[in-house]
Amino acid sequence: MTARPHPTPAAPRPSPPAVRGSRLGTRLPAFYCPLERDLVHPGAKRVEARAVEWLDSFGLYPDPVERAWGLATHSADFSCRIIPTGDVEALLLFTEWNYWANAVDDWQDSGSDEVGTGAVVEHGVRLLRTIEDPGASLLPEGPMTRALADLVRRTHAVLSPFELRRFTEGTRDWLLGAAWRAARAEAGAMPTLNDFVAMGPLANGTRFSLTWSDVARGDRLPAEVLCSPALTALTDAAGFVVSADNDLFSYDKDDHLEPSEINLVNVLAHQESCSPAEAVPLAVALRDRVMVLFIALRRRLARDADEELRRHLTALGHYVAGCIAWQSRAPRYASPRNRYELPLTEARFDIRFADAPSDTRTGPPEDLPALASWWRQLRD
Repeated sequence: MTARPHPTPAAPRPSPPAVRGSRLGTRLPAFYCPLERDLVHPGAKRVEARAVEWLDSFGLYPDPVERAWGLATHSADFSCRIIPTGDVEALLLFTEWNYWANAVDDWQDSGSDEVGTGAVVEHGVRLLRTIEDPGASLLPEGPMTRALADLVRRTHAVLSPFELRRFTEGTRDWLLGAAWRAARAEAGAMPTLNDFVAMGPLANGTRFSLTWSDVARGDRLPAEVLCSPALTALTDAAGFVVSADNDLFSYDKDDHLEPSEINLVNVLAHQESCSPAEAVPLAVALRDRVMVLFIALRRRLARDADEELRRHLTALGHYVAGCIAWQSRAPRYASPRNRYELPLTEARFDIRFADAPSDTRTGPPEDLPALASWWRQLRD
């Protein structure tokens, strides 16, 4: 078939002669996270070994350098921390999806001239249609396509029609958010804060991940519960917190890009005409305010929840707390590629946890109408 756009792992980028410091300062801020922490699936080591074996069987990485950076994502650790209980086979499939998706993410964030908005949109549409119709032959032959075909085949065999629809919608969120960020970067225009909080976190793929959390536990919430306004708001709030945390952990990884990476810190720095370091407390305050809302709304929903919904609400907490633990340990972030020729295996962040939120206000931010509906769900 005719070759069509499809990402390949980014080519190695030369590192500077000396490792430069972070524009955010010498330490990350303390994280307010009053949730159960440091959980990990008991089968994590075996899941990682089997996932790496799967990656190598498809030759997903073209050389040892690319393989080292692919494994530095610690995608197995991510998967096993946000899903600390449940079926190992479902968790393995989710882990393999994450390794594959991170290869796509690295291509999107590579800063290469070939990765414009058009290329991101073109690939995203073809990927979505491949998930929905595996036989459509929309992507070029190669290791990434063969691995994707295996993932899609097995996903169709495991997920119910409604779960498959949830997963596809979660993938659409991720790809649409990535395309929006690429478009803003290509235009050289930093978005407003209200625009960013509404659309930026889509690239996080929250529903992409949470579908597998329910599948691994065998929970099947009815659509009227899963798609209710209150649970939708809670899910979006969790996604915002995870996205804000990722913007802190991943900041150094992308600080070489011109124009600047579209992330919460840079958006706030642009809006307030300040440095990234000066924008960090503003980002943390907004993140903490949403975390306070998340805790309160989750507590309210739990009052009348049945056992299955309670497990889902607990899993949302695992998603938020697990992402902090994973990102703090991932060499992808702690020894980023724009500073090191190879990831440092033992690299990690020295993180701290705050006893209280940096912003204790319980109402919605008056200048961010894109978030107002979350607080309305708490009142209702």
